[in-house]
Amino acid sequence: MDVDLNDIVVFAKVAETKSFTGAAEALGLPKSTVSRKLAQLEERLGVRLVQRTTRKLALTDIGEAYYDRCARIVADVASAEQLVTDMQATPRGRLRISATVDFATRYLGDIVSVFLAEHPEINVEIDATDRVVDLIEDGFDVAIRFGSLPESSLVARRLCGVALVLCASPAYLNARGTPKHIEELDEHDHVLFTPVSRNQTWTMAHGDATYEFGRPARFASNNYGAVLHAALAGAGIALLSDFMVADALHSGALVRVLPEWATRTTDVHAVYPARQNLPPRLALFIDHMVKSLHPPPWQR
Repeated sequence: MDVDLNDIVVFAKVAETKSFTGAAEALGLPKSTVSRKLAQLEERLGVRLVQRTTRKLALTDIGEAYYDRCARIVADVASAEQLVTDMQATPRGRLRISATVDFATRYLGDIVSVFLAEHPEINVEIDATDRVVDLIEDGFDVAIRFGSLPESSLVARRLCGVALVLCASPAYLNARGTPKHIEELDEHDHVLFTPVSRNQTWTMAHGDATYEFGRPARFASNNYGAVLHAALAGAGIALLSDFMVADALHSGALVRVLPEWATRTTDVHAVYPARQNLPPRLALFIDHMVKSLHPPPWQR
């Protein structure tokens, strides 16, 4: 049976106030509207819910039984609306985040920890994977993605930019010498990050000049961590993301080589499903990410 919830709310208020006038005042409706909606409800149900006289209004036996159920429905609706209001005032709930393994391992834990301290009723789950997940099908609220994004219905908000830089261990440079010109890289061992299994090169730039850094490489891997450790161990000159080598450069474990050369900046985005009303916890997290990565900690 197709019953209008508004009619139920009107009936419940009439039953509580025992008056059309009182119900109309409580609901902010004209008295005629209250009377009409109650009549519509009775007509749909095919029963008399309210006994009307010139002096008073009383529920019929069926009306009393119906009101007991309706009162619970109205209370549940009010409770649901209050829950939404409370969640707007105090964001809570779980956030599921997808991010690349290296970025999640190196920086995301610290960033999220600060967010959790500021919002004690929000829980965060990070899925560290280099797989491009389907946000909707896999049940994620947001993904942190590097590089150009394909056309889709997803919303993307830029967080920061990263670039690949040349670096090597002091031991390697002491043994093989430090190149002074880009062409001298051809005389050195290359340590190469290969995200896909093919003959990969990276285009480096200095102003309008470009140089292809790549194979043949003494060491290549599709795992940033492996490439980083090979560079630290002195395997050759590596091309690594600035966010991965910031600490090693700061400590002196690695040294920038030809610092004027780097790859073009790659944008990092927070990607999330398009929604008319973004959950407060997600909006807060995205704002927190933007703030935390402006400027990025590896560039401070």
